[in-house]
Amino acid sequence: MGIAAGSVKPLDSDRSEPERTDRGDADTDAGGAALDGAARAAARGDLAAFERLHRATVARVHTLARRLLGAAHADEATQEVYLRAWRGLAGWRGEARATTWLHRLARNTLINLLARAALPLDGEAEVAEQHAHEARAGLRLELEEAIEALPAGARAVFVLHDVEGCSHEEIAARLGLAVGTSKSQLHRARMLLRAALSEGPTGT
Repeated sequence: MGIAAGSVKPLDSDRSEPERTDRGDADTDAGGAALDGAARAAARGDLAAFERLHRATVARVHTLARRLLGAAHADEATQEVYLRAWRGLAGWRGEARATTWLHRLARNTLINLLARAALPLDGEAEVAEQHAHEARAGLRLELEEAIEALPAGARAVFVLHDVEGCSHEEIAARLGLAVGTSKSQLHRARMLLRAALSEGPTGT
């Protein structure tokens, strides 16, 4: 299923803040060093090196784009991330892995796109009821599918908080929400995910 930031444990309890994960730790030393080298070469204008960096990282970036903005907008958003990466690599100082720098750039870019998307936070009862009905019918979903099936507002807050480790205050500030709205959307997302990931009626 490929949850990039580690297992999504908050479904078991509504803890307020998850531990943050440094994505640089996910890279092997050799692989990370090779991508750092590719990033340095790309910063000097080497298109082939940038293509190597792109190939090694695009799956993670596209996954995050799909989770935050939905499948219909993921390709375009991913292209925007790499356009900004190409323009911004000259400012990368090597204090963190290139992959860590790129992930931060991707997250900030996608949050900015998300903030301009005017996410629907109301009127989603019909969608929520459909997921609850599917769970009651015993149609068990995989985690990635269940996340993608969440209503847009709840999905965005869930991914930013429980997967990316953003605080409610940061989410509210970046997306133009009230802190209470962020919390309520997270609660809603967790409830829908619990229903979608359940194995159906007791005894089945």
